[in-house]
Amino acid sequence: MSGFRTLFYKELLRFYKVGFQTVLAPVITALLYLMIFGHALTNHVEVYPGVAYTSFLVPGLVMMSVLQNAFANSSSSLIQSKITGNLVFALLTPLSHWEMYFAYVLASVVRGIAVGLGVFIVTVWFIPMNFAAPFYILGFAILGSAILGTLGLIAGVWADKFDQLAAFQNFLIMPLTFLSGVFYSTHTLPPIWREVSRLNPFFYMIDGFRYGFFGLSDINPLVSLGIVSGFFIVLAGIALRLLASGYKLRH
Repeated sequence: MSGFRTLFYKELLRFYKVGFQTVLAPVITALLYLMIFGHALTNHVEVYPGVAYTSFLVPGLVMMSVLQNAFANSSSSLIQSKITGNLVFALLTPLSHWEMYFAYVLASVVRGIAVGLGVFIVTVWFIPMNFAAPFYILGFAILGSAILGTLGLIAGVWADKFDQLAAFQNFLIMPLTFLSGVFYSTHTLPPIWREVSRLNPFFYMIDGFRYGFFGLSDINPLVSLGIVSGFFIVLAGIALRLLASGYKLRH
């Protein structure tokens, strides 16, 4: 496992060395979202009985930050290594595809959790929060960041240049994140759009994570946990297959 530990340590150092950009900047962005939306809507919207809109918004912003930064970590690392040519040094080592997968994804989980924790620490000073089901909070945070880390790995393998990676993020990751219930509950949507939202796997990550704080959710959290776990297994299988075959890496 020494190869895994070395690659994992390298991936951790990669975002730690530029922590102002990789951790602090997303925290500030989430705080701006909270200030703008909270100020504009806190007196006009009550999603759950007895839950202020700003309190409702915080878990969504935390999870959104976790997901986006987990994806950014693995995808940017892999595409930079491909373009600069230093990926060959990892491919020449006796690293298995399992070791490469877990090194990239676990580093993405660490960055995602670090950013999410930073967002929560900054916002919790202004807004009282409950912890109705802490294990759901931790479980969905880890699963969500692992899923987006895996998705970032797939995107990094597929993309040949930064433009392709940006298209992947702008036309898939961003829309799915913003339309997952970060800023609203699906119960406020018309029936047809409510059903369409259920096709978005990011919705189950946000909804299950929010349940951990309030004990309230749009659907059964166990259903969300099952769907998110299944989604992770499918994506992990695809990513491992790509790494094992060397698709766009060895040729």
